[in-house]
Amino acid sequence: MTSTAPDSSRNRAEELPKSWNPGEVESPMYERWVAAGYFAADPASGKPPYSIVLPPPNVTGNLHMGHALDHTVMDTLTRRKRMQGYEVLWLPGMDHAGIATQSVVEKQLAVDGKTKEDFGRELFIDKVWDWKRESGGAIQWQMRALGDGVDWGRDRFTMDDGLSRAVQTIFKRLYDAGLIYRAERLVNWSPALRTAISDIEVKYEDVPGELVSLRYGSLDDAEPHVVVATTRVETMLGDTAVAVHPEDPRYRAMVGTTIEHPITGRQIPIVADDYVDPEFGTGAVKITPAHDPNDFELGLRHDLPMPTIMDERGLITGTGTEFDGMDRFEARVAVRERLAREGRVVAEKRPYLHSVGHSERSGEPIEPRLSMQWWVRVETLAEAAGDAVRDGDVVIHPASQEPRWFEWVDNMHDWCISRQLWWGHRIPIWYGPDGEVACLGPDETAPEGWEQDPDVLDTWFSSGLWPFSTMGWPEHTAELERFYPTSVLVTGYDIIFFWVARMMMFGMYVSEDAPLTDGKPAGQKQVPFQDVFLHGLIRDEHGRKMSKSKGNGIDPLEWVRDYGADALRFTLARGAQPGGDLSVGPAHVLASRSFVTKLFNATKFALINGARTGDLPADRTDADQWILDRLDSVIVEVDAAFDSYEFGKACEALYHFAWDELCDWYLELAKVQFAESDARAENTRVVLGHVLDSVLRLLHPVIPFVTEELWRALTGGESVVIAPWPRSTGVAPDAEVTRRLTDAQRLITEIRRFRSDQGLTDKQRVAAVLDGLGAAGLDPHRASITSLARLTAADADFAATAEVEVRLSTTTVTVRVDTSGTVDLAAERRRLEKDLAAAEKELSGTTAKLGNEAFLAKAPEPVVDKIRTRRDVAAAEVERIGARLAELSAR
Repeated sequence: MTSTAPDSSRNRAEELPKSWNPGEVESPMYERWVAAGYFAADPASGKPPYSIVLPPPNVTGNLHMGHALDHTVMDTLTRRKRMQGYEVLWLPGMDHAGIATQSVVEKQLAVDGKTKEDFGRELFIDKVWDWKRESGGAIQWQMRALGDGVDWGRDRFTMDDGLSRAVQTIFKRLYDAGLIYRAERLVNWSPALRTAISDIEVKYEDVPGELVSLRYGSLDDAEPHVVVATTRVETMLGDTAVAVHPEDPRYRAMVGTTIEHPITGRQIPIVADDYVDPEFGTGAVKITPAHDPNDFELGLRHDLPMPTIMDERGLITGTGTEFDGMDRFEARVAVRERLAREGRVVAEKRPYLHSVGHSERSGEPIEPRLSMQWWVRVETLAEAAGDAVRDGDVVIHPASQEPRWFEWVDNMHDWCISRQLWWGHRIPIWYGPDGEVACLGPDETAPEGWEQDPDVLDTWFSSGLWPFSTMGWPEHTAELERFYPTSVLVTGYDIIFFWVARMMMFGMYVSEDAPLTDGKPAGQKQVPFQDVFLHGLIRDEHGRKMSKSKGNGIDPLEWVRDYGADALRFTLARGAQPGGDLSVGPAHVLASRSFVTKLFNATKFALINGARTGDLPADRTDADQWILDRLDSVIVEVDAAFDSYEFGKACEALYHFAWDELCDWYLELAKVQFAESDARAENTRVVLGHVLDSVLRLLHPVIPFVTEELWRALTGGESVVIAPWPRSTGVAPDAEVTRRLTDAQRLITEIRRFRSDQGLTDKQRVAAVLDGLGAAGLDPHRASITSLARLTAADADFAATAEVEVRLSTTTVTVRVDTSGTVDLAAERRRLEKDLAAAEKELSGTTAKLGNEAFLAKAPEPVVDKIRTRRDVAAAEVERIGARLAELSAR
């Protein structure tokens, strides 16, 4: 332990600012950490490894509260492990974000009336790279503002040369193994962006629409006809069947027959399928296989034609009707109006609230559309990802999320990986002039005259390689050997399916034949991380999901500016539990700022009084022994919480120890001990310094800035970033000391409560006699009790005006006080009479309500319970104030 002298502690206290101003301290402190190389990982180190890869934020993005939570958790984990003696790699990077980034640059071109087609593919991609170099990556300086201890020397980007090589390598392996194929399937199509988009980029919203019931077949009731209902009338132009349940007696005779399409005149079959719910609507549904996912599956089962009736812009096409060329929404109205004129609209329901998928990027309703795309065959890959959790190779925290994991990976559909964009990893498939098709790896060149597939890969394809591609795969690097598999993945439970599953699938696949690190035999699949910590969503203080539409979003960088990074981080960490959502609002961050301020002021006060670090003294008071016992207990509790990813529990334990026990009790007891003998005061300074040193180190992973400032002032050490993690004091616990201190605290608390009831202020000292301290074993604490309870010794003229009995663990202490001359009886009586009138009014009102039978018959039980509680509280107040008034009258 670093040893400091009292005088040097006092000098460093004078160097601290008068108050904690994070805006002046945090940025230069962070840059000092980076310059010192504290966050740089050394693969050649002999320390045990610990590694995390940062979930790569979009290069177009800004740090939102979800990111801030992610980063706070990861920084807490890595800072603690570094202090525990691990060689830590926290690897940062960003995602090229294909759709988002291309959209940003296209909008910039549109300002000048240009489109990407005006430049061509190569020049447009050059412009995107220019934008990325000049404007992209704002999130990097935001990460610095938050205090992220990442290894900036290993910062990666999903379009880097090395990562591009990894993408081409795994694509070819999967293609050659028959796990990547091209097929026409249904996808989420964005007409505005003119590309397929992933499931995670589709947000479902309940929107008002219309439910229209249409009559197919004859208009003559005596002839075959069927009524179906739809919210998307325009898609009926692509209907190729009507489906009914096979056991529905209403349609049993029609199954296997055909019926005339109302507009095209085609004869379409009536098929029977268990998919149809006979209880919903008429029990008959129209089938449009090319524009509805359920219809598509049914179409496959019944070998139905699948005509696509919309082009990539969402315009009706190929129907041979007057609706060709119309926008899909324009056609919706026009088709309904024609059918209404022909008497085929049986019923309309408006507004009809239904869930509609919208593109997260463009905001438009997505269009399920049959399209030729590239796919990954996921069955065996997903099975391996499921088995990794079943076999315990990967542990999900909390375990309650495992069923969701298995539900997803055990029922995963093949993955559409192609996007109709220009920005991204271009699919490494080449086509020859005579119909040849070849997949080329990173070191292969296409023959002259061959053309590359125009599509690019889904962003999730490259980010699925992130844990190992960022460390140099497919090359065998020192980073892979040292830091892979990574230790933990931190992410929200909302993207467990999209990103976590893909990393598991790819990581295990690439390691099966060629292990990524030594010590793993070929054929043994290697997981990309050992633990998965899934945190919940951040909600506002009312528990509502944050969103732009609600206007309840919070910019974390505003909180950093207004309250400091430590206050933001402590707010988020204090609410972070495995799988649990957390609510945050101004009150939470204000409480965190108050905690940071309390810690600063308490440490500065301790330094001014000579608190220092050094070897713990053998001669310790009960207060010294108690605080050291409590410190040891807290270290155990905090370690257990952090090891199980229960950040909230760790923060709560540290908050209450630092505020309630260290500041509110030991620091106050230390003031008394400072006034005693020189030896006693010196021992107190060392104990106080030791406890503060440990608390600052325990809190450092969560609130790094203020703890760095205070720890350096306290110890004179280089940096708390590289200080060792606290261990037990080695002091044997003493249960009898704990009992005495607990009794002393209870006695002081009860005397303070009694003083408050007597109307005494903190500044008013009163004479008192304490009977029974000896029997309670508290004689050594008489000075502390007298000081903290604001008492004075009784003189010869002492005459008790009031007394209170305090029951302790083994006996009762009677406190007799003389409050004469300390209380303005007239003013106190007026105050109490006012309070009594208010309590009586509340008691009268609540009693009357509870006696009103008509009210009780209508009021919900929770409301009645609240009124009962209010009545009981009011009655207790009336009794208490009445007793106090009677006591004053007796004086």
